[in-house]
Amino acid sequence: MTSQTTAPRIAIVGAGIIGLAHAVAALDAGYRVTVIEQDAAAVTASVRNFGHVGASVQAGELGELAQESLPIWLGLAQRAGVVARRAGTLVVARSAAETAVLEEVVAERSPEGAELLRGSAVAAKLQLRSGSDAAAAIRAGLLLPADITADPRTAVARIAAWVAGHERGEVQFATTVHAVHTGVVETSRGRIAADHVIVAAGHLIGRLFPAQAEAAEVRECALQMARVRAPHRLGRGPAVLTGTSMLRYSRFAGPAADALRAELTRERPELAEIEANVMFTQQEDGTLLVGDSHAAHLTAPPFLDERWSQILLDEVAALLGAPQLEVLERWQGLYATSADGDILRASPAPGVSIVTLTTGVGMTVGLGLGARTIAAL
Repeated sequence: MTSQTTAPRIAIVGAGIIGLAHAVAALDAGYRVTVIEQDAAAVTASVRNFGHVGASVQAGELGELAQESLPIWLGLAQRAGVVARRAGTLVVARSAAETAVLEEVVAERSPEGAELLRGSAVAAKLQLRSGSDAAAAIRAGLLLPADITADPRTAVARIAAWVAGHERGEVQFATTVHAVHTGVVETSRGRIAADHVIVAAGHLIGRLFPAQAEAAEVRECALQMARVRAPHRLGRGPAVLTGTSMLRYSRFAGPAADALRAELTRERPELAEIEANVMFTQQEDGTLLVGDSHAAHLTAPPFLDERWSQILLDEVAALLGAPQLEVLERWQGLYATSADGDILRASPAPGVSIVTLTTGVGMTVGLGLGARTIAAL
């Protein structure tokens, strides 16, 4: 049996959820692991999200990776103290077109355990007052019980702490990677030798490997989000998606979703303009993480558009029957995006792997992606 001092070493560039997913899988497989992160803590995509592990709304390869991620999340809740609970996902329909999408999913490609709900049952889950305008506006809902809600503010930090505390693991924060070659990572703190290097640098991948980033047309997707106080007691219920969400997740793709897209583009052009995904997750402290808009850039400007934020906040307020929402925090999310595909995989040199998710579902599929990469080494 290989000892902890002679086991092959894997160096991982990036301590976001994708990099840490590879670290967890590599440690479980018996490797020595060094994670290198340029910031003093993860501060980009892996903390600026909903904490929604929405496995049930994915299909294809992302759906497979998402399903593989669910048990790993629950395992990390036990091993690393990650706040993650099986809260489920509630998809709310407030129009005939949105209801048709849910009915089509249930009839043709329903995930295990899915339950189509009447509008009154959905309103009850949202703790809406019976007979209120908000309750009356809801026509139906789809409950997906398998999905997980995690705390995005603490999850990656706790996983990183678990990796650093492992007898074969270490994490070097505040360390800039200058170059990656076969067998070595050049950093601001010196050279790190490794048998294999995995680069999980997200939207920053072009700083190390510009040719691969340009070939894959990697850009930065900027989005606007907020943390708000729940307008009434909601408990710790499911993540809540709306009609705009049906246009963004592959589980819903089909003729009914095409018809919904045409309707929303015609009747709600402001939602199409900001590429809205109106949704929220319910956090342990009773607040809601609300969002989001989408805009792709070569380099994302840092400025938030208040009109865009208000569109999103007004939509969630209307759903919950509130005149307005009390905003506690606002921020800009940022992740890698590409029209070329959802995952960038490349090997720029022997013993070097680029693994970058180029769509905004890292929390959902990242742990499964890391496990697959390590298993294939």
